[in-house]
Amino acid sequence: MRMLTTAAILTAILVPASQAQAIGCVSGAIAGGVAGHYAGHHAVLGAMGGCAVGHHLAVQKKREKERRIEEERRSNPYAH
Repeated sequence: MRMLTTAAILTAILVPASQAQAIGCVSGAIAGGVAGHYAGHHAVLGAMGGCAVGHHLAVQKKREKERRIEEERRSNPYAH
């Protein structure tokens, strides 16, 4: 439990101040820290990996949403 707390604190400290860069990182780090803790007491490694994966998935989701909006705009330019 101590390692999980340490990982959470380190994540909170190391997360960039800019929300745009941290999107998905915190939730991924928490999930990765918990998974790493239960998979052999590797909470910090899990948090780091979770942060990277969470950020990647959030960026992917954002790009997909932007792509859908752009397609809708192109298919019906007169819609508001």
